[in-house]
Amino acid sequence: MASGIQEITYYEHELNIRRVIEEQASLQNVDAALNICDLSSVERKYNLWVKYLPRITPYYAVKCNDDPMIVKVLAELGAGFDCASKNEVKLVLGLDVAPERIIFANPCRPVSHLEYAQQHRVANGTVDNEFEIYKLHKHYPQSNLIVRFKSEAKEAQCPLGDKFGCDADADATALMLLAKALDLKVTGTSFHVGSGCSELEAYDRAIKKAKNIFKFGELLGYDMNFLDIGGGFPGSDDGKFQKIAEIVNTSVQRHFPDDRVQIIAEPGRFFVAAAYTLVCKIHAKREVRNEAGKLDTIMYYLNDGVYGSFNCILYDHQVVTPEHYLDESAAFPEFKSLIWGPSCDALDKISEDLRLPNLNRGDLIGFPNMGAYTVPIASPFNGFEVPRTLYFRAM
Repeated sequence: MASGIQEITYYEHELNIRRVIEEQASLQNVDAALNICDLSSVERKYNLWVKYLPRITPYYAVKCNDDPMIVKVLAELGAGFDCASKNEVKLVLGLDVAPERIIFANPCRPVSHLEYAQQHRVANGTVDNEFEIYKLHKHYPQSNLIVRFKSEAKEAQCPLGDKFGCDADADATALMLLAKALDLKVTGTSFHVGSGCSELEAYDRAIKKAKNIFKFGELLGYDMNFLDIGGGFPGSDDGKFQKIAEIVNTSVQRHFPDDRVQIIAEPGRFFVAAAYTLVCKIHAKREVRNEAGKLDTIMYYLNDGVYGSFNCILYDHQVVTPEHYLDESAAFPEFKSLIWGPSCDALDKISEDLRLPNLNRGDLIGFPNMGAYTVPIASPFNGFEVPRTLYFRAM
């Protein structure tokens, strides 16, 4: 491997995590965990999206992982961006992304954030209640209102309907009538079936509802030309993604055959989950024995936890999978194991009921698929450092 510009290391064929770790001699001498980021994984995911969802433009959900390197790669590939705050908009605009490639997809925005969007001509934004419509009327009347309705999957990692989205039947029409009375412009509608959606049919159900909202908007004289089908796409299961794509394509062709309608989605974990492997070091160990003195459980204490990268366990309900880096050719007996984070909080538990070899202080443990809802949420709680990141890309 050879180092390239912008602190990116280039590799041939396939990124070998074990080899990367072996080359990082300093890992044994530093306290912080390490993110290994494969930027080419993001590019491969983008190409997969274009292949299976050619009609739908991906607007990357910046909140999922706001690492500027990730955002830069997606910007260069031509993705749009789903931003939830002024700072996310600022990050994206700073990479010379046109404002038309941004949707301000937070239905409840602070006034200062609306004013920033207005100053930078970021016109597309979601809305789901009358108070926000009045706010837009006062602070950004030139914006394009995209009415967000509720249409949740029956099974999702992170349901969102309790917080966002109006009732598609009772409220969406009333909001459009109010916007019409205030001389505001409604251009489309949006939904989100829930982050990490497992009920694939939820997309078709929501797209049908969107079509009805489009019809009502057209009756009011609006030029309805924008549909946002939200997120929920898996980040580490390409087979599942292809099944979702098939359902979405069929539904879109049935209900929105007119190519004049711009259709976007808000994938987050889809692009970044598989791009990151988190490497942690065991800094302490404890053996728990039963009354007879027999070894029951081995506890390991790592240099990252649920207040750092593993916040995804709390926020995103993620189940993490540890991998050790002992000699692959040897067979090691496994023991019941439990993994803790480094803080003094007893809630800082990463994983339990595991089967791992008898590891030692200083050994490394890797966790694949750690790119979603980790980097932007990690904090230095209790004074422990957040992980640094090494970037890699295929030649």
